[in-house]
Amino acid sequence: MSAVKTRIMYIEEKADSLNGPARIGRVTLSKSGQSLTYRGRSFLRVQGYKANYIDLETGDYFWISGPRKDGRDRLYPQSTRPVEIDPDVAEEYWSTIRKG
Repeated sequence: MSAVKTRIMYIEEKADSLNGPARIGRVTLSKSGQSLTYRGRSFLRVQGYKANYIDLETGDYFWISGPRKDGRDRLYPQSTRPVEIDPDVAEEYWSTIRKG
């Protein structure tokens, strides 16, 4: 039996705008890597222009990717909207990914 694979990821909602609400959090990956879960929501990888995952329950589109060391995670970095960091990953995010 293999362990569940999790990873800290950048998650940005694309339902209402190109610069939607965004956060850094821990996702659980499927064995195939084609789907993931975050906070009880299931996402399926899709081929898209402005999004790469779809929420299976709502049909909303998301941009989900590995967080960048420089913190410029947004698909459109000129956005001034804040990126929330889940409290349960904050220490690991800052010490391992951002190395700050």
